[in-house]
Amino acid sequence: MTAERIDGKAFAAGLRERVGEFAVSFEQAAGRKAGLAVVLVGEDPASQVYVRSKGKACLAANMASFEHKLGDDTSREELLGVIDKLNADDAVDGILVQLPLPDHLDEQEVIARISPDKDVDGFHVINAGRLSVGQSGFVPCTPLGCMMLLADRLGDLSGLEAVVIGRSNIVGKPMAQLLLDANATVTIAHSRTKDLKSVVKRADIVVAAVGRPEMVGKDWLKDGATVIDVGINRLPPEEGKEKGKLVGDVDYGEASEVAAAITPVPGGVGPMTIAVLLRNTMVAAHRNAGVALEEGAL
Repeated sequence: MTAERIDGKAFAAGLRERVGEFAVSFEQAAGRKAGLAVVLVGEDPASQVYVRSKGKACLAANMASFEHKLGDDTSREELLGVIDKLNADDAVDGILVQLPLPDHLDEQEVIARISPDKDVDGFHVINAGRLSVGQSGFVPCTPLGCMMLLADRLGDLSGLEAVVIGRSNIVGKPMAQLLLDANATVTIAHSRTKDLKSVVKRADIVVAAVGRPEMVGKDWLKDGATVIDVGINRLPPEEGKEKGKLVGDVDYGEASEVAAAITPVPGGVGPMTIAVLLRNTMVAAHRNAGVALEEGAL
């Protein structure tokens, strides 16, 4: 068996195109563009790259981008003040504070300060609660992107056994909840799970989100499983190369021998995250402006 390659890059491009179409009609209806504000605190190189890419994606999707870059020494009061202003700004539909923050700032306090109706990252405790009890709210972008890929590949997930490896608030827990809402039978596995390999091996769907390079090999997987690899790890550079190879939490070569379908790294889940961020912002814009949006349209 040779696994089908789940092309997240192509799926994300299609989603971004649809968001752009909705952005045009929204501007006509609301008299303004949908807007995403990104707050960057500090000089973390990776965060700077992410912020630039989000800004470019907004502009490409006919949306307004607002960037607020603050220094490493930004105080708690200064950062919360910026968020308060963005909460009150009708031109801003979504607010994203780029993580991680400098050590002297409390990430949970900062996230809690964002209006739940502008929390397009889906990290606010109110949105987490809404997801938990089945109410409408914003869902973290990476898990929602994973669900879109699964639905596109498998259709109805009812009755399928799913194992999520990882229990983070950003990916593992919301991923498990989304799968449960889709009527899958769900197990959350983690570093304390006994005989982890055998737990994973019974799954029809495996979502790996632990941050351990190529941990999941072919002997971990059930024949015909669908594998979603959320991990992104950089291996040590080979001799003569400045940067090491990017790999996921799944050994793609091995897993492809037994899985029915698998996401690659890069080019799988990664592109979905920004596409879903744009989608969430567009949904927020419609809600905030009182412009109707058909359920499931995005």
